[in-house]
Amino acid sequence: MRNPDRLEQIYDIVLTLHKKYFPDWRIMQLMNNFFMWHYNKYKTDGYYLEDIEFIAKFKNFVREVTGDYFD
Repeated sequence: MRNPDRLEQIYDIVLTLHKKYFPDWRIMQLMNNFFMWHYNKYKTDGYYLEDIEFIAKFKNFVREVTGDYFD
């Protein structure tokens, strides 16, 4: 079983980026846009991403959509 304590860190990253870059988007709008972007870019289903891969690709999505290259 995966450690459930990892979830807070993941959600915190998503929440921070959501609030900063897409505050007007609903959560499902954000996730749907990410998954459509992921499929178009990688031709794979984002459903199978491991947590660390999800965060890396989610940050890339934010960078490409906003043009902001944060750390």
